[in-house]
Amino acid sequence: MNGPAIAKRLPAVRGKLLFDVPLAHYTWLRVGGPAEVLFLPADEADLALFLAACPQDIPVFPFGVASNLLVRDGGVRGVVVRLGPSFSKISIKGAKVRAGAAALDKSVAKAAAKAGLTGLEFYAGIPGTIGGALRMNAGCYGRETVDCVRQIIAIDRLGRRVVKSVDEMGYAYRHSDVPADWIFVEAVFEGARDDPAAILARMDEITAKREASQPIREKTGGSTFANPIGARSWELIDAAGGRGRRVGGAQMSSQHCNFMINTGNASAADLENLGERIRADVRAQSGINLRWEIKRVGEQP
Repeated sequence: MNGPAIAKRLPAVRGKLLFDVPLAHYTWLRVGGPAEVLFLPADEADLALFLAACPQDIPVFPFGVASNLLVRDGGVRGVVVRLGPSFSKISIKGAKVRAGAAALDKSVAKAAAKAGLTGLEFYAGIPGTIGGALRMNAGCYGRETVDCVRQIIAIDRLGRRVVKSVDEMGYAYRHSDVPADWIFVEAVFEGARDDPAAILARMDEITAKREASQPIREKTGGSTFANPIGARSWELIDAAGGRGRRVGGAQMSSQHCNFMINTGNASAADLENLGERIRADVRAQSGINLRWEIKRVGEQP
């Protein structure tokens, strides 16, 4: 990584440009090499101007709270964009909830509940930001982002503001069709009227279920593999003997074996190798090829 070497090719910004920044501190798995450049835009206009002027041969990668991200030990080349407080605002008008892409999913759920809007409770069980939820159609406990989002706003690689309806996103299970280099900045959701106390009670139930079934106190990254059609990843992993499996400092959780854990000294390579061995064992045992739900990015050392 050599961030300063490309600094002179980057446009001036009102936010911050940092170079060769270790990313392990920012990821839930606490692994990963440096970002060649880390850009913290001041606001949407700053982001748009930067993307419009940034040379097209320099890769740009959006980065949220990294709750579902595995950054390889060699780091990320190009520019990593991390949205700050100006992108985390939440406002409510009628049955519509407008949320910035950096807003935590659980914060959006809580704001909607206090306003007496149901339909977004499931976000209380997703440890990420709205930007990540929009990218992967995040969901849990029977609901997904596609069920409640109505409008999505992004900035494309040329710095243009793009507004899309939910029907234009190409949503499927843990998938959207939008280009990888689009950076989501905002979304509008719609809820239905209900008693705030009843909504908050359902959110508490979701939180309790998550705490009882998932290793949320560990260094983890959420579900490792997406569920195949007609099957559950954790059951396939369990049947293949993957529960508690270790590679170096990486382990498949004994509590929920579709969760990888950094036990304290894992490298990104440990975690990725563990995942690939689990996939191979499941494929040999059941014939099913598990698809990574955790997004793997960056370079090998």
